[in-house]
Amino acid sequence: MSLIEARNMSVAYTDTPALAAVDLSIEPGEIVTVIGPNGSGKSTLIRALLGVVAPSGGSIHRKPGLRIGYVPQKLSLDANLPLTVRRFLCLPRRHSAAEIAAMLERVGVPGLQERQMSALSGGQFQRVLLARALLMKPEILILDEATQGLDQPGVAAFYRLIEAIRSEMGCAVLMVSHDLHVVMRATDRVVCLNGHICCEGAPTVVSEMPEYRALFGLGTGGALALYQHAHDHEHDHLGAGDGHDHHHPHHGAA
Repeated sequence: MSLIEARNMSVAYTDTPALAAVDLSIEPGEIVTVIGPNGSGKSTLIRALLGVVAPSGGSIHRKPGLRIGYVPQKLSLDANLPLTVRRFLCLPRRHSAAEIAAMLERVGVPGLQERQMSALSGGQFQRVLLARALLMKPEILILDEATQGLDQPGVAAFYRLIEAIRSEMGCAVLMVSHDLHVVMRATDRVVCLNGHICCEGAPTVVSEMPEYRALFGLGTGGALALYQHAHDHEHDHLGAGDGHDHHHPHHGAA
């Protein structure tokens, strides 16, 4: 049984369609990455799957009692608000001191319980957000560009952690990301979104290319990933393809 399934789902804000005719299912244990240009509807898709916005057409089905862990793109906290990591992790549900200590250690930031949230670095903050999501014991972990603001080594380390956690906990992972050069190695399926699902499939990173070395900090240059992108079909205004999917290389900017 799928954890979440969207069927012919559309979302519109006023008269402007943000998403049209989306069919997407997330299966237990898989890692799915959603990519697309700015304004393509990535965050709208996440909000709809979370139940924050209602579809204007089609439907969304969630497994009954589905436990979701969510890591937002960013979370603004008042710098003057006295809030320790421990207290933050107990919102909205309290957890034992032992649970909190173990989870902070698991996500790579041990001993931060009494640190003020406002005093955390960007990388520490994102790992605390991840810890909070994982304390929910999720069946699916949803991350909306959760590595924004991190440097390249921080991004790579964060995704290695996500992959390890998926293996340990068995939870599915749905990620929105621009970090193609790192994410592709850990992803089971890539969904290309641009107001509709252009294509989806298993990714391939070509590791012998010079661009690849730049991606992993082995040199300088633009961060490009070469991956298989089934997208040489025509789309009408709602994004319906001509039914033919043929793979061709496509450059994706990180």
